Amino acid sequence: MNTVLARSAFTARAAAQARGVTALRPRAAPVAPRVSKARNVARRAGEESSVDVESIIADAKASWDKVEDKTTAIIYVVGGIVALWLASTVVGAVNSVPLLPKLMELIGLSYSAWFVYRYLLFKSSRQELVADIEDLKKKITGGN
Repeated sequence: MNTVLARSAFTARAAAQARGVTALRPRAAPVAPRVSKARNVARRAGEESSVDVESIIADAKASWDKVEDKTTAIIYVVGGIVALWLASTVVGAVNSVPLLPKLMELIGLSYSAWFVYRYLLFKSSRQELVADIEDLKKKITGGN
């Protein structure tokens, strides 16, 4: 059986050369060096990460302790998760309607172009945008 395959491969190469086409030999698939990657992962696992998990947890606990009305905060978080799920469902439904996704992309691209022209293209409008953002941050945080 192997001789049949070898003959057919030889005749295919010979026929390709007769037509003036050089047949390329199939290359062997490269083998990834898995041992070095495994060693690298093991070595890095022993190193300290740049993220201090304990300080993040301590900050989260301190922030949670500052919250006076914990039930309202939990309701807001659950409401946000439900709103995110609902928005995902609506986007999935809109995405299944023919031509509507392309129309939405066109609307998004048009709005992005308008936003760049209105707020980002010129220096004075960028300064206006920064001032608007600072005002919004003051309103949200209640700062002066």
